[in-house]
Amino acid sequence: MRYSIYELATYAFDPLHTFWESEKTQRTVAGILVACFIAALIGIELGNRGLLPDFIAIKTPDNHYHAIGIAFTLVLFLEVIGLIFVLPCSFAKSVGKQFEILCLILIRSSFKELVNFPEPITLTGNMIPLYQILSDGAGAFAVFVLLGIYYKIQRPTPNLSPDFKFRYVASKKLVALLLLATFAGLGIYNLVCPLLGKHHFDFFSTFYTILIFSDILLVLISQRFLPSFHAVFRNSGFALVTLLIRLALAAPPFYNAILGVISAGFAVLLTLAYTTFYQNKQ
Repeated sequence: MRYSIYELATYAFDPLHTFWESEKTQRTVAGILVACFIAALIGIELGNRGLLPDFIAIKTPDNHYHAIGIAFTLVLFLEVIGLIFVLPCSFAKSVGKQFEILCLILIRSSFKELVNFPEPITLTGNMIPLYQILSDGAGAFAVFVLLGIYYKIQRPTPNLSPDFKFRYVASKKLVALLLLATFAGLGIYNLVCPLLGKHHFDFFSTFYTILIFSDILLVLISQRFLPSFHAVFRNSGFALVTLLIRLALAAPPFYNAILGVISAGFAVLLTLAYTTFYQNKQ
């Protein structure tokens, strides 16, 4: 029996999605996060006391606050996987997930600034890290509020015929599978970079760059099933939102928070305009 590419994509994607969203998987992953955080704290403490082998100690940070950054990085990896699995649902949900990740990235940036303070924390001398913590924290909160508004103003999308809907969703599942493979490849390459004598690259910035291309691909796919100008403009606008988020990740301190808030505000205004003026015409 021959299967279409839509059926193959569905058969490959759905079991992975079910496995990832299962309660058992989520509990296991949460346990791994806790274990990694505790292990990072213990490893840093052992390094500070000179109890680690030299080849490990040389790569172990000496500030306990680094463990917080490690924990948030692992959380972000999980959120990116969640984003990939949300991708076939709708453009709106995937953009919302991107803003959830942006919030966590800004929060992580705030905590990463703690490494510039002594242990225990004292506010003396250079105050720039404090300002950066406040900037990233305020930016994360503003994006969080705008994200709530964004979810609040969403409306049901136009109905498609069952056959069209199956093919449309299956097409997005195929893109999600490609993204999942790319995500795994980037993660493995980033892990082996030190073994190859190369520096680590910014994983999340690189992945958001790939997301820009995947969003454009999804815009082209959606035009096949939702060819109206309003739908194409909305989806293209959401692709622009991904670009703005990518620019926020590349921007220097203070500007990154500003760009993040602008991208969230743009998404809210785009959704509001679409649902108010055009959605009932679909």
